[in-house]
Amino acid sequence: QVQLVECGGGLVQPGGSLRLSCAGPQIAFSLSDMNWYRQTPGKERELVATITLGGSINYADSVQGRFTISRDNAKKTVYLQMNSLKPEDTAVYYCNSPQGNIWGQGTQVTVSS
Repeated sequence: QVQLVECGGGLVQPGGSLRLSCAGPQIAFSLSDMNWYRQTPGKERELVATITLGGSINYADSVQGRFTISRDNAKKTVYLQMNSLKPEDTAVYYCNSPQGNIWGQGTQVTVSS
């Protein structure tokens, strides 16, 4: 049963931008921290950004200053604005609610010229 649904991935040139969205209408969204992870083949899933239920934010060093996480509790949606994209940002991006160990199905982001 899908409880988180991501969208917004795609193909973008280096230096470009994408905005990912993750909707969780079936979960206690306002009571949940929310994470964005990414994974490339053969590598472990990497935590990219976190926004807590209180609004505290943390980023991986690799995306600090380029990515922005935000949330809209009324819409039960978390966003990841990705700017100045690099080829090494290419991955499948997943949103996660750690309280319930709930994951989305992932959305592919490809950065290539």
